[in-house]
Amino acid sequence: MGQGQIMGRLRRLATKSPAYIVRRLAQEARMESERVLGPAFARSISGKRLARWGGHDNVDALWLDLAARPYPAHVQGFDRADYDKTFPGSSAQILAAADRAMAHQIDLLGTGPVHLGEDIDWLKDFKTGDRWPVAFCRSIDYVNKGRPSDVKVPWEISRLQWLLPVGQAYVLTGGDERYAQSVRAVIESWIAANPYGYSVNWSCTMEPALRLQTWTWLFHIFAKSKAWADVGFRDRFLSSLYLHGAFTEIHIERASINGNHLTADAAGLVFAGLFFRGIGSADRWAAEGWRTLNEEIVKQVHPDGVDFEASVPYHRLVAELFVMPARYRKAGGLVVEATYRDRLEAMGRFVAAYSRPDGTSPHWGDADDGRGLPLGTQSLGDHRYLCALIGDTLDDTLLIDLAPPKSDEIAWHGARQSSSGQIPLTSQSFRDGGVYILAGGNNHVFVDCGPVGLAGLGGHGHNDALSFEAWLDGQLLVADPGSYVYTADFDARNRFRSTASHNTPQVDGAEINRLHASDNLWNLHEDAKAEAVDFSFDGNSAKFVGQHFGYTRLADPVTVQRTLAIDFANARLSILDEIKCGQEHELLIPLYLAAGVEAKQFDDGYELTTAGRRFVVNATGVGWQSSIQDAFLSPSYGVTVPSKRIVWAKRAIGVEQLSLILSPVH
Repeated sequence: MGQGQIMGRLRRLATKSPAYIVRRLAQEARMESERVLGPAFARSISGKRLARWGGHDNVDALWLDLAARPYPAHVQGFDRADYDKTFPGSSAQILAAADRAMAHQIDLLGTGPVHLGEDIDWLKDFKTGDRWPVAFCRSIDYVNKGRPSDVKVPWEISRLQWLLPVGQAYVLTGGDERYAQSVRAVIESWIAANPYGYSVNWSCTMEPALRLQTWTWLFHIFAKSKAWADVGFRDRFLSSLYLHGAFTEIHIERASINGNHLTADAAGLVFAGLFFRGIGSADRWAAEGWRTLNEEIVKQVHPDGVDFEASVPYHRLVAELFVMPARYRKAGGLVVEATYRDRLEAMGRFVAAYSRPDGTSPHWGDADDGRGLPLGTQSLGDHRYLCALIGDTLDDTLLIDLAPPKSDEIAWHGARQSSSGQIPLTSQSFRDGGVYILAGGNNHVFVDCGPVGLAGLGGHGHNDALSFEAWLDGQLLVADPGSYVYTADFDARNRFRSTASHNTPQVDGAEINRLHASDNLWNLHEDAKAEAVDFSFDGNSAKFVGQHFGYTRLADPVTVQRTLAIDFANARLSILDEIKCGQEHELLIPLYLAAGVEAKQFDDGYELTTAGRRFVVNATGVGWQSSIQDAFLSPSYGVTVPSKRIVWAKRAIGVEQLSLILSPVH
């Protein structure tokens, strides 16, 4: 751990209660002791020892026992003809992805197509060529401030989710041993290059916790293959898998306010515990993981189902992390408590509300493409399968029917398919989470008017109070720019989460919520305190009125109120901003256009064209100057695409208004 990280942790500890400090110091001491005790502990774990703990004479007997146990995803064969008929094109896509994986070719987190080579360097950022040392995980400074690198690249590669299509190809081809041999070789390579606790791929506990999901699924896929029959490999595989559970328990990421990291850790403990049920420390892992998930789901998920990190992509990740352990428990005949079920069901209904009929979802808050156990071929932004996974887990057929029909993601998870296949577009408010959705006909407007995220700490939330995305008459026109990267580029990280990068008014170039410091990439002050003034809708229209107080801290306080109203039949969206101030201020109101939307100015507005369609933006307001500017959007982590934004600006005093009307040209 670098000196800066140590000082940062000490400063944060100084703000905590004595009881918390005592618990945290005890945990820190236990984790630090792994520097000396960890290697010896790792050597003590063997397949033979695990077999004895499980009451078996040898590793093969243990292997067969584990392979016969229930698992929460589909790991048996599909009727190939029926599969291809039900999911046209899916098997071809999976087999192509499997071929790339067997050739060690990846394209993730903005790397572009990369060949990892025959001997994979598991400690390397393939975007920059930077490499982390073989060292105790807590000694590695993986942020690398001032050095161009992104630790998420080796982490993502080491999650081994890029191998999942190889397992699927094995199933679809009826057990082609080439696939089993390829996956075995990669796992052997990873184990050899990443000794227990001694590489950057152990530096964040979320990483081994997520590997537990991938590795247990791969085990159940290949358990009966010839390539995995060697007792030496079985010993190494099971030993490493068990050590992943032990490491996750010791290094669990607890803080005064917890987010998706602790959720991932707890989910990993449930997976390790139920996989090794009755063996060694497994039952304790399963109990601790499940207890933690039950505690966290009511802390991290608002009663209306919105994840408190104020991010749609992280809502998807966290929903997966909560539902998959519940599915594992259900597969083993264990209970899922009522409160847990209620919050999980609410998460599914929020997914249905924010999902658009074309399978896209808003870019609200941070996005790093993170998944728990990704098995489908749908587009990255399509989260609708979660309705079926959650509904199937809870035996909620109404929620299942909010999922799309014939989803291969749902099939690979062994869940029931939707019988309706159409998510109705309806306006809904999620007041606890601060999300308002104006939807009807072929229109969907997503509005943020709530907490900054992570219980006021910021986390994965952005400076986006009163920002919105607009999908009108079946076309995405106004989009959130996304988040791009994290530690790979501090300036870009702060720019993409800034007020200026969102569809919301900005005053004097100031932030709605202040950043703590330019090198603090995860926290924001809770300045905006956004609140809804009015929200109403019927079958023909919907209206939202909201305000925030982020600029009342200025020497001359400024208030901002926004009204969004939509006529569904005519796909006509009205945006009215009212800004009140006592002295002169510089005002700026942007609209970020979705990728592929072209803009051309005319007398008092703009013509937008996309996919052969035409729309107009008409503006009404005194003294506003407007222009089209170049912009960038980030559709996925590490990737940017060029776009445009339209900006209205003026120096103003008193009460200022700008009215925009966005509508299609028929």
